[in-house]
Amino acid sequence: MPHTKFPMSQETHTRLEKELYELKTLHRPEVIRAIADARAHGDLSENAEYHAAKEKQGFIEAKIKDLDYKLSRSHVVDISQLSGDSVQFGATVTLIDEETDETIIYKIVSEFEADAHNKHISVTSPVARALLGKKTGHSIEVVTPAGHRYFEVVKIEFVK
Repeated sequence: MPHTKFPMSQETHTRLEKELYELKTLHRPEVIRAIADARAHGDLSENAEYHAAKEKQGFIEAKIKDLDYKLSRSHVVDISQLSGDSVQFGATVTLIDEETDETIIYKIVSEFEADAHNKHISVTSPVARALLGKKTGHSIEVVTPAGHRYFEVVKIEFVK
């Protein structure tokens, strides 16, 4: 069964690679030294430094595994090369709430880049899924915890 690739911007891919490199080359060796130092103090059953270092090691190894997974399944998309008249990954979409006339601007990003405060929504979110493939002038319906919301697509851009 083929593995699904996740779209990701080059910027995020580079950031995750840097984080993985730092974990493997800086943090992993640091925690190994801390475990060795704590072991040298004798009785491990009541050695708080040893237990803290082992816990930190578990966190670091889990993070390395997570980043390896994300990077191995990523498909880097150069957003500056995208264009078109329909919503796709990387698009910045201007919507009008059809009930309140409020203007909302969302950027469709990977799930690893989603940031609600900055209006960056995951390509897998309900709003983004409803938007994919839509063109200017199209309306969408999104089911939210507060009920059904209706939006009209008024602008689609591809900006870095």
